Amino acid sequence: MIQVNLDRVLVDRKITSKMLAAGVDITPANLSILKTGKAKGIRFETLSKICEVLDCQPGDILEYVPDEKPSEN
Repeated sequence: MIQVNLDRVLVDRKITSKMLAAGVDITPANLSILKTGKAKGIRFETLSKICEVLDCQPGDILEYVPDEKPSEN
């Protein structure tokens, strides 16, 4: 599973979601979908703009977290 750490980066950079949405030129609603991890995908162009505005790398925002396997009893 891909975990989105955008909230953490926003706090670190002291930037609000509204400021990021304006800087990236996406709607606050679409940014919210991305932040909550409900997005099915992201365009590289959008990811590039986010990284430009936040002065970060894609790995600062996106993290691979293995799915938990059900325990066998």
